[in-house]
Amino acid sequence: MRRFLYVLYGTLAYLLFIAVWAYFIGFLSSIVVPKSVDSGPATGSLEAVAWDVGLLAIFFAHHSVMARSGAKRALTKAISPVVERSTYVLVASLALGLVFWQWHPLPRVVWQAPQPARLVVLAGFWAGVIVALVAANTIDGFELFGLRQVLVHFRGHSRAVPAGAPSADEGILLALWCAPTMSEGRLLLATVMSTYIFLAVRLLEERDLRKTFGAAYAKYQRDVPMVVPYRGVCRSLKRFRHEDQRLDRG
Repeated sequence: MRRFLYVLYGTLAYLLFIAVWAYFIGFLSSIVVPKSVDSGPATGSLEAVAWDVGLLAIFFAHHSVMARSGAKRALTKAISPVVERSTYVLVASLALGLVFWQWHPLPRVVWQAPQPARLVVLAGFWAGVIVALVAANTIDGFELFGLRQVLVHFRGHSRAVPAGAPSADEGILLALWCAPTMSEGRLLLATVMSTYIFLAVRLLEERDLRKTFGAAYAKYQRDVPMVVPYRGVCRSLKRFRHEDQRLDRG
């Protein structure tokens, strides 16, 4: 019975994440959803900025605390390790849903892309969405968002493999900033979230990865820059060209 409840819990957490991620796309693009980043009654600018930053701080606090190894160890003393990842995903989804629900709009337009640049910017937005989805599923989307762990346990295995966390930061940043019409509220959201992504990756995630993988990750950091891995790509192309030329000479 407990295994079935774990599967039910993990499935609900996973489905909630899918729904919140879909809403996030609509929240940024103002497509389909009842409330977007620019919809709703406007309030005073300073009040709205303070309120919205506070909402984002709640969401970021979850990521900064629950993703740390110490917090995970403490959490698994209270709940089964099988549902630890599902719980993380559930809380993250609820925190982001709170941002959507209580967001105060700042609808004044900062800039607006003219045609045909507007279509290019819009294409960049959807490219960012696709990049984020592909990155999140590079290893195993079910595992990353907690569903694989409860299914493995349900089938009788003693433990699930810890979830990996491939970065979707590049896609999220692209989706945030590629706005054909950039309002003050969208600019606030993009600026605060981008700042957190860079600080969290530099101060928290990079530190945890160095502790976990040691010298191997330090070498990876030297070869591939944070967030946009252009040097790693260039080196791969150079090695490919060198090998191609060697084969032509042979």
